[in-house]
Amino acid sequence: MQQHEVTALFDQQAANYDSQWQNMAPISQALYFMMSPLFSKLLSNAHILCVGAGTGNEILHLAQAFPAFRFTAVEPSTEMIKVCKHNLTQAGVAHRCQFHNGYVDSLKNLMPFDAATAVLVSQFIVDEPKRVAFFADIHKRLKPGGLLVSADLSANQSASTYPEQLSHWLSVMSSAAVSPEQIERVKLAYENDVALKETHVIENIITESGFTGVYPFYQAGLIKAFTGVKALFKPQTLDCGLTF
Repeated sequence: MQQHEVTALFDQQAANYDSQWQNMAPISQALYFMMSPLFSKLLSNAHILCVGAGTGNEILHLAQAFPAFRFTAVEPSTEMIKVCKHNLTQAGVAHRCQFHNGYVDSLKNLMPFDAATAVLVSQFIVDEPKRVAFFADIHKRLKPGGLLVSADLSANQSASTYPEQLSHWLSVMSSAAVSPEQIERVKLAYENDVALKETHVIENIITESGFTGVYPFYQAGLIKAFTGVKALFKPQTLDCGLTF
C-alpha cells in the first residue's frame, strides 16, 4: 500500500475513527500507562514530536499527565488532523500544540525534540530500508538523549501458531464496531500491505536508524511497543579503525 493510499484510507475513517475503535480503548490506555514512566524522566517542559498523531489520543494523554509538555503533531491525513485539532481544542490543550499536515520528512521545524512517538505508523512501510529511513528521520530531529516510543503490529507470520494468534486478534477486533467485511479486509491487508515483523526484526530496524538501547516494553495481542534513545554522543573513530 502506497503512502497516498494509506492517507486516503484514514481520510475516510477520520470522522468515526474513535467511536469505531472505542471497545479497544483498554489496549491503548494500557500502552499509555506503560509509556508514562518513560516520559516522566524528561524535562518538565519537554517538546514531543508525535508522528502519525491521528485523532490526538496519545497527545491528550501526555498533555494531561505532563501539564507543561509541548507537542508537534505530524499527520498526513487532512481529515484526521482536523479531528485531532478539534479534540485537543475541546480538551483545552491545543494551545500547547503545533500541527503539521504532512510527513516527518516534510516537517520544516528542525528544532530538536526531547522525545518522539510513532504509534501504529511504521507498520505501513513494507519496504524495510524505507522503514529504517522513517526512523532515521525521527532520530535526526531529536536531541542527544532523546526518547523514542514506537508501537506497531508484530508477529511471526511463518510460525505454526500464527493462524490461531491471528484468529484470536481478529476476534478482539470484532468486538469493536467493525463489520465482518472490514475484518476480512484487515486480514488481507496483514498479508499484503502491513509489515508484521518479529520482535528482533523491529528492534534491528530501529537500531539501524541510529537509536540505542532498544527494547520492547509492552504487548497486547499483535500490538507491541518499543523504546530507544538517541545516543548522547557519536562514537569517534581512530585512524586504525577503533572506536571509543
